[in-house]
Amino acid sequence: VQLQASGGGLVQAGGSLRLSCVASGSIFSTNAMGWYRQAPGKQRELVATVTSGGSENYKDSVEGRFTISRDNAKNTVYLQMNSLKPEDTAVYYCNADILSYSGRAYRRYWGQGTLVTVSS
Repeated sequence: VQLQASGGGLVQAGGSLRLSCVASGSIFSTNAMGWYRQAPGKQRELVATVTSGGSENYKDSVEGRFTISRDNAKNTVYLQMNSLKPEDTAVYYCNADILSYSGRAYRRYWGQGTLVTVSS
C-alpha cells in the first residue's frame, strides 16, 4: 500500500491550493483519512480528518478556511485550502487507516509529504 500526495506549491497570502492524496495497492478497506502538517522547527500537527462515513474534524486555526473531502471509489482524500496565511507554511502529509488484503488489522499509512509555502 502506498500513499502519494500532490498539489503543494508557492502561493501568496489569501490564495488557495488543493492537495490530493491517492492510496494505491492491495487495499481491502479504508477507514479514516487525514492531513497533518509540519512547519520548520515544529512538531507534526493534525490539520483535518474525515471518517469513512464523511464526518470531518479540523484544527481550530484552519476551520472555515480548509475543507477535507474524500472519494472512496478512488481511495483519494483532498484538502481544499482557502484564505491561506503565512503560518500555514509547512510540509503537508496525508495518512489513511487501511486494511490490506494480506493484513489482519487496520494500519496507518503515510504519504511522502508535499510542501506548501505561503508568502506574505
